[in-house]
Amino acid sequence: MQFTVSQESLARPLQLVCSIVERRSTLPILSNILLKAQGDKLTMTSTDMELEMIATLPVAVDEAGETTVSARKLLDIVRALPSSATISFKAKDSKALVQAGKSRFSLATLSPSDFPDSEGANYSEQISIPQAALKDLLDETSFAMASQDVRYYLNGLLLEREANKLRAVATDGHRLALGEITTAEVADEKNSVIVPRKAILELGRLLSDVDAEVKLAFSQQQIKVELPDLHFTSKLIDGQFPNYERVLPLGGDKIVVAERDELKQALSRASILANDKHRSVRLTLESGLLKATVTNQEQETAEEEVAVEYSGNTLEIAFNNAYLLDLLNAMPDNKVKMTFSDENSSALITPNDDNISRQYVVMPMRL
Repeated sequence: MQFTVSQESLARPLQLVCSIVERRSTLPILSNILLKAQGDKLTMTSTDMELEMIATLPVAVDEAGETTVSARKLLDIVRALPSSATISFKAKDSKALVQAGKSRFSLATLSPSDFPDSEGANYSEQISIPQAALKDLLDETSFAMASQDVRYYLNGLLLEREANKLRAVATDGHRLALGEITTAEVADEKNSVIVPRKAILELGRLLSDVDAEVKLAFSQQQIKVELPDLHFTSKLIDGQFPNYERVLPLGGDKIVVAERDELKQALSRASILANDKHRSVRLTLESGLLKATVTNQEQETAEEEVAVEYSGNTLEIAFNNAYLLDLLNAMPDNKVKMTFSDENSSALITPNDDNISRQYVVMPMRL
């Protein structure tokens, strides 16, 4: 095979494809990417057996064919070349020759027949969403996913389709984040999938704040995401996600409305003295006032006062400060509404408007 392409055209898609390649893989072929030149297109494919990414870009194909080369080495070579360079790639027998100007690199190749085939999944449902809307949905919920939890079904994000809604739910057992967006397509029945943490984090990097559509397709084992010139597939987590609706607190009678930015900055300052292990912050609610207090093992104390809208009884309740800061960072709203029942019950945190498309639940800590 042989093709010619500019460094500028190749660098970005190559970087995206290489992002899922494991640095140390037990199978040598998984450290490589599959290059396929045909017509006037180059297709680059990478996989770690869980995720697969396929990027397509226009190139000048002199000789059609396919081969596999080391993902990291090819990426490092392309990055090191000037952006104005024209790259010539030629593969023959077990070697690939990469040339640009006075630079020449000879790389070892592995047979493309050894590269894992993507499974032909039967995608039963497909929806189209603006990229920016999906990116916001993931950004506002994915922080609450568990990481390496023995309850493997928590190490991912629940995507649920119901009527014309796409809902995202994440929880690690101590906090929960729920968001939803409206879709043009209407689901025939309620259904859901659990997308692994690694796939969600990768998606967050791939999506842009643009109105261009992204297509999502679901099968029983896989999810496929189609962006312009980029296809991304991931295996799903086979498990039963907890009933998140039971976790949402009902009937809280102590309602606090606060400026999100002001509250976030106060908690950030208080966290300077937080114990690395417990990170607890004690919130004291009084009429029109929220006090945040952090005390560490050295008996050092940080106190912050924030003016809020509150007229209920006095309440003292403690939380993991990092959990509160995570959700405040994820919320784009100017004002937040916090609903409490008592010092032993979870708090419900939402935007302070009637259009509640996001809800956050945080369990309290013992005082």
